Amino acid sequence: MSRIAFAAVCTALLLAACGSDNSRDGQTAGSANQTSEQPADTQPRKAIVFFGNSLTAAYQLSKEEGFPALIQQKIDSMGLPYSCVNAGLSGETTADGVNRIEWVLQQPMDIFVLELGANDALRGLPVKETAKNLQLIIDKVRAARADCKIVIAGMQAPPNLGATYTREFRDVYPALASANKAALIPFLLEGVAADPKLNLEDGIHPNVEGQKIVAETVWRTLKDVLSR
Repeated sequence: MSRIAFAAVCTALLLAACGSDNSRDGQTAGSANQTSEQPADTQPRKAIVFFGNSLTAAYQLSKEEGFPALIQQKIDSMGLPYSCVNAGLSGETTADGVNRIEWVLQQPMDIFVLELGANDALRGLPVKETAKNLQLIIDKVRAARADCKIVIAGMQAPPNLGATYTREFRDVYPALASANKAALIPFLLEGVAADPKLNLEDGIHPNVEGQKIVAETVWRTLKDVLSR
């Protein structure tokens, strides 16, 4: 992807993501949708909570088409005792996440997948504030659920914000993963970003096929966490 194309894509994302269009993802502030029900005749399931923005919420798609639901299908096919909970909310920044996380923590969770930061970058918010907010969310999860395993989904900033900003923003995620002994998904949209065949008409939110690739990207990291 060229720098010009990536910048154009991210500019469009700012307009779409900030609009918080929840017409099809069905999310409201603080909501968390479980993607499957626990069968009565099986062992108790552990909860995997996907906490993020429109990328997690499956913007303009049904929740069954989003990557958390696709991962649930994979888990079910393998007979693993886990239930995926989609706690994505379109338009959310890391600061919004700090305010919402305590509500989400009212439900059980054994694995917490943190996917936030893209909207911070699109607004050009200070990288230090993004890092601080993400750490606050992790701290709140650890305080409430000491045994919860953390997975951090990496994101990248548009190049038009300058080389220093994009580098510092990109480096936030591996630094947080290392400091918190969390698993890292290097870049959530690897192989999907800026590809018109894999995104909606807005050019920036994954379509059905794009969500399938995102699910595989997440699964590469998540499967190792499940096996620990």
